This record gives sequence, C-alpha cells and structure tokens, in this order.
Amino acid sequence: AVELLGRDIAAVFGDSLRVVDGSDAMIEVRIDPEAVACRQGFRMEVDGDGRLTITGHDSHGAAYGVMQLSREIGVSPWEWWADVTPRARDRFSLAEGWSDEQAPDVEYRGIFINDEDWGIAQWSTFNYEKWEAPSHQLRIGPESNARIFELMLRLRANTYWPAMHNCTVPFFLVEGNREMAEKYGMYIGGSHCEPMASNTFGEWHLRGKGEYDYVSNSANVCRFWEERVKDVAGQEVIYTLGMRGVHDDPMNGANTVEEQKQVLARAIADQRGL
Repeated sequence: AVELLGRDIAAVFGDSLRVVDGSDAMIEVRIDPEAVACRQGFRMEVDGDGRLTITGHDSHGAAYGVMQLSREIGVSPWEWWADVTPRARDRFSLAEGWSDEQAPDVEYRGIFINDEDWGIAQWSTFNYEKWEAPSHQLRIGPESNARIFELMLRLRANTYWPAMHNCTVPFFLVEGNREMAEKYGMYIGGSHCEPMASNTFGEWHLRGKGEYDYVSNSANVCRFWEERVKDVAGQEVIYTLGMRGVHDDPMNGANTVEEQKQVLARAIADQRGL
C-alpha cells in the first residue's frame, strides 16, 4: 500500500515519498487493535503538530487507511484499470483535528474470476506470461494477478476465487501466485467444485488416483485434498466444503438422493477434520 501511495504522490504532485522509521515522519502508519475496534478498520487523524497518523486494527486496516489517503489526494481506485488519470495539483492539506474512521460491514469481500476462457486468460497470457507453444495452457500468473490484486486493495476487497477452467493452469500450480496473494493480503477461496483449495477440474488428472468418487475411492480423494491443505498451511485460505463431480457434473457413486446426502455428510466431516 505504501508503494502504491508513493506512485500516486508522484503522479499527482510530481514528487517522491520518503519512507523512514522514526518520530520525524509527516505521516505515521501503525497497527493498534486497541485504538481501532473493528477488524480491518482504520482511523486517520491530524494532530496539533501537523502529523497525520493512520492507525489500523490490523495490517489490512492499515493498508486501507493508506489507500484512503490516495483517494483524498484525488486518485481513483480505477486509476490503472479504467485509465482514470489523476489530476495534477500543487498542494494538498488536511486541517488540524481532521479525522476519519472506517471499517467494513462484511468481513470477506472479493471476486471470482469466472469463465476466464474468452477474456482475462487471453489478456494475461499474451501480455504478462511466457507463451511457448499453442499446446500449452493459458496462464493467469503473478504479474497479471498483481494488477488484479492492486485494484482489489484499492477497493478494499480481500478475497479472491481464482479462475478454474481447464484452459488455464490452476492457481496454486503457477509459481509466484501464492506469494503475490500474500503480498497484497488476499484470502484465497474456491468456487463450487473446488473443495479444499483444490482445482478438481484442472488437477485431478495430475494429482488424483482412480475415479473422483467418494463412495468407492474416498481414500484417494481425501488424500488429494489433504496434500493441498498441507501445501497451503501457511496461506490465508478460505476452504470451500462439499463435493460434486469433477466440474459441473453430479457427484459420482451415489445414485439416490438419500445416498448422496450420506456421502456428502461423510465428505464434509472428513474435510472439517483436515
């Protein structure tokens, strides 16, 4: 967020932002959950010495406070994505005693990259990724995700469901994706047929064994989920629970509604155990 603020100050004022540690800073950014009660909330205030203090309940709140300062100087969150060029200005001031406190009403807020085939996968691959041959899958990698995450950070969104069609390489299989999500404070989730952060459509044929069937092959399916849970143990992940077919298909193995209920209950219990 501070890097983005520096870029915004250069665009608006033609000047640079100097980052320092110490008491002589004009803008102080800190984290204090006692001073700001709500998770991901922030408070901005100008004291009698002319210093602006941005206090976040946590790292997300502090970052949103820094991005609010960008808004105050006239930079739109859509500055890059919609070519909203900020207006140049000579000066900007906040009055002594000025304050602003904000917090989200919804804890997890974000987007799902849905049906990426026709649009964003092409844009990402041919603008940011190394395209080696037509036989290779399209990729939404860390450089394009950085652009997406920047917009989300500026809009105070924090949750990302990656693209999941088999035309693109699954999110966790692209080097640098998880690190970029961590850099921008993104929680990684999953859509309807991606339980336990596993892209079944794109990964079962690579990591799975046998049929994706929790009636006759539950040990291998559970191992498929467990491998990913262990792999992303240090990541901020929101796990989708439940099970269906590999993609938009019915669950394999269970035929009647009663059988499906029993298998689904067992699968969810095992997932919660993981």
